[in-house]
Amino acid sequence: MEWRRAGMSGPMPWLDDRESRRDVRAILPEARSVVVVAQNYYVPVQHRPNAAGKISRYAWGDDYHDVIPEKLDRLRERIREIVPGSVDRRYTDTGAILEKEWAVRAGLAWQGKHSNVLRRDIGSWFFLGLVITSADLEPDAPVLDYCGTCTACMDACPTHAIVAPYVVDARSCISTWTIETKPDIEIADHIAANLDGWLFGCDTCQDVCPWNRFATDVGDTRFAPRDGVTELAPEAEIGRAH
Repeated sequence: MEWRRAGMSGPMPWLDDRESRRDVRAILPEARSVVVVAQNYYVPVQHRPNAAGKISRYAWGDDYHDVIPEKLDRLRERIREIVPGSVDRRYTDTGAILEKEWAVRAGLAWQGKHSNVLRRDIGSWFFLGLVITSADLEPDAPVLDYCGTCTACMDACPTHAIVAPYVVDARSCISTWTIETKPDIEIADHIAANLDGWLFGCDTCQDVCPWNRFATDVGDTRFAPRDGVTELAPEAEIGRAH
């Protein structure tokens, strides 16, 4: 992957260009189709203005790794009913799979300039799940890219991590430094100076995306903020609380 070879994956060695990223038959040799689904997780709750200790929206509720697999298993059962004898594997951000690329190829969404995948009906607030199957299913046509000339996400990124349309340099992304790195790794100075109140993850590029005006309430309390909390107090305040 050119992005990886350019060093833009940052401190995430697990993003190595593994065989399964290029060909799902490295995971399931009998694979003929990849079925991709989207799980909306939007709830109509917003961060307080100028809040500190902000938590990314996807982490407000229950762990999606615990929610989506049960739905994928029902889908797998249905595929096996339609194509008896078919075999499959499911994935929910749990392996070396290019999930966003498959979502685009499956006609589920298009990839936005912020690199997240988008749908016109719900924006970008959704998780992806995949079923790799030996069933030979008819593919859907890819959807058009509706980003147009918009650069809202690129303009709003606090650390200018979106270095070109559709290209995010993870070395400058707040989410990389607040989610993917170990606590003993010090956040780079130019990132720490521009966290914009984020403690875990960063949603700025999605918050400003015009397509997220169409986000709809998932209506599932499992994705709602635990105890209504969308931010955590700064460390100093937590210390004083004790």
